[in-house]
Amino acid sequence: MVTFAIFTLGLCSSICAQTNNSPYPQPTDLQQGPPLTNQEYVGLLYQLPKHPEERDRLIDQIRKRGIGFPLTQGLLSLTATKSGNDSLLRHTLEEANRRRMNPTTASLPPTTEGLELLERTRKATLGASVKMPDFLVKQQISRSHAYGQSRNWSVYDRLSIAVSYRQTAGEDYKLLSVNGMPAGENQSYGINLGGTVSAGEYVTVLTDLFKPETRAEFQVVDTDLVGGRRTIVYEYVVKKEFSRLGLGWGERGVILQQTIVGSRGRIWVDRENNRVLRLESIATEIEAGFPITAESKVIDYEWVAINDQQHLLPSRAIVELTARAGGQVEQTRNDILFRGYRKFGTDVKIIDVDEKDFPPDKPEGTDPNRPEAPPVLKPAPAPAKKP
Repeated sequence: MVTFAIFTLGLCSSICAQTNNSPYPQPTDLQQGPPLTNQEYVGLLYQLPKHPEERDRLIDQIRKRGIGFPLTQGLLSLTATKSGNDSLLRHTLEEANRRRMNPTTASLPPTTEGLELLERTRKATLGASVKMPDFLVKQQISRSHAYGQSRNWSVYDRLSIAVSYRQTAGEDYKLLSVNGMPAGENQSYGINLGGTVSAGEYVTVLTDLFKPETRAEFQVVDTDLVGGRRTIVYEYVVKKEFSRLGLGWGERGVILQQTIVGSRGRIWVDRENNRVLRLESIATEIEAGFPITAESKVIDYEWVAINDQQHLLPSRAIVELTARAGGQVEQTRNDILFRGYRKFGTDVKIIDVDEKDFPPDKPEGTDPNRPEAPPVLKPAPAPAKKP
């Protein structure tokens, strides 16, 4: 089986990738124009079943122009029916409706406030990483694929993974089950499993982003609500020459090609708690001819209790990539739930962990913050024209 691995230098970590021929839309410049009318929106919506590629143009129009009509439950139901229950379109509509109802709250903060919040968040994130306790968590991973760029996802397996994190050793993984059956003695979560594998969603991604040597460039571009929390949205860029993010491709359990990539993306920062509640990222500068042509990541973070202390850790992640090999294009999608965080004892080894060490699994669809779609980066607002 073909294997797609996603890593950082010195530690596995899933990332996001995009090239110029990626299926993910590139940022566009905001343009002034009247808000979309209800009639315009419904007309564009009815084109989606026969022309799904028009979804990105519709989202772009909503973000550029906003909407001039109330967002009713009936309209949301029609949107779900015509778009195949596309959550990114729904989120974009809800955001546009929030701006329509309260344009003052949706306005960008002063530059000074944005810079001060970013600096507090950098210190809080790096400080929390060195105070992170040793913990154990279970990942429930649904892995899907689609041929071409159809996004017509078909689940090919479901994995249960035990993950331990130690300050002294980083992350360690144990495959517990595949499709509900206990993993065999020769099965493990890694390159030899085949398909898309990822790691490092816990501490590495955010700490690497905020380390000085990464030289990430940030810009305030938006405001939003995440889980009812008021956030400021920053767009960032990490150039390839300073990046630690990489992609790997191989067959039969052996990585045959690797490459380092840059990245660009967005973070949603809680304005009161100075912490990142959501990260969306797309990697850039993938070398020409590399089999993996695009890969994206969305991570939602929540506060969880470990040994009676609150820590901000992932609750859900979606990793998607596109690869071209043997003249065929294939997309893969890993939908990851993080469940049952608890302190991991120093006298316990990951090899001794099994399903009974975790609480019963929650039914699918019970997570209100579930990210359903890969990121589509929104552009910074155009500067105001002087009179």
